[in-house]
Amino acid sequence: MSYTEYIEINPEKRFGKPVITGTRISVYDVQNWLSEGMNVNDIIADFPELSEDQIAACLNYPTAVHP
Repeated sequence: MSYTEYIEINPEKRFGKPVITGTRISVYDVQNWLSEGMNVNDIIADFPELSEDQIAACLNYPTAVHP
C-alpha cells in the first residue's frame, strides 16, 4: 500500500500536518483514536467518509515515511 494514495501534506490544511486526502482529518487524529481504544468500525461509524484503507494508511504512515 502506498500511503501517498490516501495521505497528503498541504501547508494550508491543519498547519501542514499529514491529513487524509480530501479531508481535514489528520493521521495523528486517527492514530490517537485507535490508541484510545476505538476500532476501525467505530471510526467509520463516526466518520463515514473514511475507508478501512485510509485508516490502514494512517497506521502505516510512520513506517512508510521513516523506514
